[in-house]
Amino acid sequence: MGGDHGPAVVIPGAAKALERRPDIRFIIYGDEPQVRPLIDQHPALARACEFRHAEIAVRMDDKPSQALRAGRYKSSMWLAIEAVKKGEADVAVSAGNTGALMAMATFCLKTLAQVERPAIAAIWPTLRGESIVLDVGATIGADARHLVELAVMGATLANVIFDIERPTVGLLNVGVEEIKGLDAIKDASRILREANLPQIEYKGFVEGSDIGRGSVDVVVTEGFSGNIALKTAEGTATQIATFLKNAMGRTLMSRIGYLFAKGAFDSLRRTLDPRRSNGGIFLGLQGSVIKSHGGTDALGFASAVELAYDMARHDLVHQIRAMLEKLQLEPAVDA
Repeated sequence: MGGDHGPAVVIPGAAKALERRPDIRFIIYGDEPQVRPLIDQHPALARACEFRHAEIAVRMDDKPSQALRAGRYKSSMWLAIEAVKKGEADVAVSAGNTGALMAMATFCLKTLAQVERPAIAAIWPTLRGESIVLDVGATIGADARHLVELAVMGATLANVIFDIERPTVGLLNVGVEEIKGLDAIKDASRILREANLPQIEYKGFVEGSDIGRGSVDVVVTEGFSGNIALKTAEGTATQIATFLKNAMGRTLMSRIGYLFAKGAFDSLRRTLDPRRSNGGIFLGLQGSVIKSHGGTDALGFASAVELAYDMARHDLVHQIRAMLEKLQLEPAVDA
């Protein structure tokens, strides 16, 4: 029920994902008068889903605490997450309020024993292909332990999604020199070097410019700077696209030139299309949750569902738990 367009995007998106992954089965929660007619427009989806009416929908402007109090046990968002906890579903996917989704997911599913705080990971298009960047906004600030947890979880995710046996990992910093940066970042770097985990190739510090270059498979940072980096990249992509569009239509010659270069521009548009990498992945919980961008269309939502499919197929939560146990971190105090 969430996002900018609600079920008008979610239902067609689920139908598109089903076309690509015919073995998916859905439990769909929402307001029956709004959702049922949309499901009936997609006969294949209707056969592959179970619909469950929900009395409450979390609003996009609800504060997380407010949504948790008012929507617990009855909202479509809570019920979807609870289905994961009960083992009825493998992954919960929502385009709704990010803060509410994280609050409910953390409250309902709880964090893994070795994890202090959950994180949101994003798939980032780069010059080399794609990378994982985390945390992009789940929590603000991080000590060394939390950064190490992020590195392990991000590397495990890269192994699952990109099929990389030993992903490269870098800590985002103000410079690549070992003497630069906050103490927490330098301490995390030391821990990762000394741990020498066979499943991770730790590369040291990386800078902001390295994210787009794809210098490493996994970029680790705390949520405040990670969210700023994400929003800056999204805004820059929109800015460049607008500049190009304006430049191509400015004169007759530029319009003619565009016709000759249309194939190259179409390729660039596909590469920068945020729908292809839609889906913020909640990591560190005892269950899998995907946050679709609220403004995406059906194609973008289908990408989020397919990402959820891959997480379930590879049992990502189990793999993250196993990796953290190998690191031999003490159980988190607030687990």
